[in-house]
Amino acid sequence: MNETRETSERTPRERLIGLVRQILGAQSAARPLPIDARLSELGMSSIKMVSLMLAIEVEFDITIPASDITPQNFESIAAVEMLVLKVADAGPR
Repeated sequence: MNETRETSERTPRERLIGLVRQILGAQSAARPLPIDARLSELGMSSIKMVSLMLAIEVEFDITIPASDITPQNFESIAAVEMLVLKVADAGPR
């Protein structure tokens, strides 16, 4: 199975969790990542948060408007998921 097909078969939430795990690295591998947990409490630093934002833009082929780059929108996986769906629904880049 090719990567494009695998990506299209995963839900946005699964894709986000994968990105968060990738950015957090080994510290996230063995534990669950509750979607409503604060990303900062899971070990997401401000530098990692910027990496997450950039990875989301690439993964979902979106551009997050500067006005939406707020602590509230990046507080948890659930908050990021709502942001991604909102931006994706707003249209192409």
